[in-house]
Amino acid sequence: MSERPSPPYDGPPSRTPPAEGLSSAEAARLLTRHGPNALPEEPRTPVWRRVLQQLRDPLILVLLVAAVLTIATGDLSDAAVILFVIVVNTTVGVVQEVRAEQAVRALSALSAPTARVVRDGAERSLPAAEVVPGDVVLLAEGDIVPADGDVVAAAALLTDESSLTGESVPVEKAPGGDADGDASRGRVSAGTVVVHGRGRAVVTATGSDSALGRIAGLMRTAPGPTPLQRRLAQFGRVLAAVIVALCALVLALGLVRGQPVELMIVAAISLAVAAVPESLPAVVTLALALGARRMADRHAIVRRLPAVETLGSVTVIATDKTGTLTEGRMAAERLWTPAGEATVSGTGYEPRGRVVRDGRTVTAGDAPDLAALLSTAMLCNDAALEPSPQGQPGEGEWKALGDPTEAALLVAGARLGLEQAALLREWPRIAEIPFDSGRKRMTTVHRGPDGTVRVACKGAPEALLRPSILADGPDLLARAAAQAEKLARDGYRVLAVATADHPGAQEPTGTWESGLTLLGLVGILDPPRTASEPTIAACRNAGIVPVLITGDHPLTARAVATRLGITTGRDDEITTGQHIREGTAGALSDVRVYARTTPEQKLDIVEAWRGAGQVVAMTGDGVNDGPALRRADIGVAMGRRGTEVARQAADLVLADDNPATIVSAVEEGRRVYDNVRRFLLYGLAGGMAEIVVMLLGPFLGMPLPLLPAQILWINLLTHGLPGVALGAEPVAPEAMHRPPRPPEESVLGAGLWPRVLLLGAFIAVVTLVVGVWAKETDRPWQTMIFLVLGATQMGVALGSRVRPGTLANPFLLAAVGTALALQVAGVYVPFLQDLLGTEPLSPGDLAIACALSALGYAVMRVQRRWWPERHGGVTRPRNGPSRHASRAT
Repeated sequence: MSERPSPPYDGPPSRTPPAEGLSSAEAARLLTRHGPNALPEEPRTPVWRRVLQQLRDPLILVLLVAAVLTIATGDLSDAAVILFVIVVNTTVGVVQEVRAEQAVRALSALSAPTARVVRDGAERSLPAAEVVPGDVVLLAEGDIVPADGDVVAAAALLTDESSLTGESVPVEKAPGGDADGDASRGRVSAGTVVVHGRGRAVVTATGSDSALGRIAGLMRTAPGPTPLQRRLAQFGRVLAAVIVALCALVLALGLVRGQPVELMIVAAISLAVAAVPESLPAVVTLALALGARRMADRHAIVRRLPAVETLGSVTVIATDKTGTLTEGRMAAERLWTPAGEATVSGTGYEPRGRVVRDGRTVTAGDAPDLAALLSTAMLCNDAALEPSPQGQPGEGEWKALGDPTEAALLVAGARLGLEQAALLREWPRIAEIPFDSGRKRMTTVHRGPDGTVRVACKGAPEALLRPSILADGPDLLARAAAQAEKLARDGYRVLAVATADHPGAQEPTGTWESGLTLLGLVGILDPPRTASEPTIAACRNAGIVPVLITGDHPLTARAVATRLGITTGRDDEITTGQHIREGTAGALSDVRVYARTTPEQKLDIVEAWRGAGQVVAMTGDGVNDGPALRRADIGVAMGRRGTEVARQAADLVLADDNPATIVSAVEEGRRVYDNVRRFLLYGLAGGMAEIVVMLLGPFLGMPLPLLPAQILWINLLTHGLPGVALGAEPVAPEAMHRPPRPPEESVLGAGLWPRVLLLGAFIAVVTLVVGVWAKETDRPWQTMIFLVLGATQMGVALGSRVRPGTLANPFLLAAVGTALALQVAGVYVPFLQDLLGTEPLSPGDLAIACALSALGYAVMRVQRRWWPERHGGVTRPRNGPSRHASRAT
């Protein structure tokens, strides 16, 4: 959360707000002045604007021109195909955006629906949107804070601010701040949740002026084009210029040779249509749609189709900690007593799990020291655990009521075999001294069945490990202090637990917290998700640099990052928000862990990485992550735990909160990009071959190698079903063992241009050789050229398969078979003969043409074997870093 102070209360000075609140008249005046306590919604984008945005793509513009030209030639069938591709591409893109927006548009749901305030001297419940500055708000456990405010009264008040600050531990609130002079402890923020206690606060800021509103204001920047969109736009511009130049050359050469002007104009236009890979938008759309469907099957909602491919371009993944890499809850994981150590395992708040000491599972009967430690922690406790009700979301899962830290102690005790209800029946509470920031400890008093009074105390080690409180010797206190320091360095929040039994009557209050016996220490933290470590490992193996950005404590951030393999734990790999503010952080793109960061600083970090030439994905779940999610090349939000602000800002929402889905999304993105490049190799090589045949044919004795109708027919069959089917090719086995492609790399980079030239030249040479041979032997040479040129390209399509010899992508097999049949039909069906100007071939000539066209398959397989997919001009070893990650790793 930003450290910027809230706007001052400007209500009527004659009234003391904490005592009586506002009057109805004053509240109405302030509501008119400040407006509703609600975040402004982003204006909905009209459908017509979405359509125009889709049609502004340069390649779509080229296709629109091609459609106009084909209509001008009278070839309505080919024009219809091109327009159909444009309509389908635009429709799918618009529908996907609208549906995704409807699925996640619920920003106002984060705000509290109702609030309890003091108006006219009486308590009143009203819609949160009607809260105004100066209102006295009543807060109780479970309430969502409706607006920013200054705390004026509190009783053990704790709020969960993780969605705003990333701090995983609830924050105590008290009037004026805490004993250490931290004024932020005297303020509450809109959107945070009261997890314990009760209090009152005077509202200081509402709506857009609140901390939540300021963060929402940082998200107003519209997302820019994705890497694929930028690459395709550049490619479209270059291709359009090349096509115009080549067609002008063909037209000029034909006119010089004395060909009819009308015929050569039609031929030039036909070549333009042939050279434009008009199926590319359909291929991209199909690939993205299949990726989005696969992501939906894995519980991920794709808000914008290009987001699927963008993850495949990612070179840096910046991730939040709390609720993203971690479970978003507190867990007692390490136990220490003077007799030894133990660890607690299990997931969630479910009581099932294990306590392990010296490699074996122990229970309360096996380890009396651990039983005493945890039973005392369960007595000195105000939290509770309960399963989700039947028929409710998350049925079967357990949830915590109250302070998550205290709930973690209950879970640890249950996993040792203890039951809180039984302990409280045996030792009912008779008195307590609540926790506060000055004492940093909590004490409860219980009476046993024989009248014994038991004191249970827990708190921060520095507040409890004192001779004035504990009766233990200095050696034990020193051992405990050293162990507490070690646990704190490992990122744990440490609690010390002590007890004392007093026979007979209830002891005086002043002696409850003296003469206690130390039972041990408990190390508590927000544990990493099970899937987080393999996710980070998979990212590194794919050449992607993982970085951690959190608002949590530096020690906690360092411990989680080291545990997950993000860093090695060195000091030069971590910086804090204070260092960034002071300008002592150095180059932000050299750091791997950022702690105590504000939402504005998260933006700066993302911009620093992007400025360094990286493609950045940002994952998060909190309100404080929203601006960075919006500014990153792609934002990924958690669906279950994530706030609506984060979901609204993201391009991809993980409905199951599973970080492993990010790796699947990266794989899908690389599959999409590989398929786009696969189609470009296929389509551009075919278009180049057609142009070369038309340019060189006249010099080899063939005045017009192909008629315009024949060019368009070949183009329709090769760029139609087979071309689109290439977009459904499965992911390559090596996709996640390659480095990410350089952000500046062209879509035709990494050796694709030479492959296009070689493959196009090969197809052209085979076609021209057949044409010359057929002409010299008095065969129907133009028909032979027509058949071989189309069939060879279809052989190339078959040779482009990722997994040949399998039934993977059967659509491509069916598409090539259908197109080949139609190509042959163009030679033998009378109606098509008249339309295309072909002649029937003898069985021998047909066999020769088919055999030669099989060379297209062979040369493509040779290319794939000897010219593997590369990025950046280098091939990375299977487990080595990419050249973009070398400095990072």
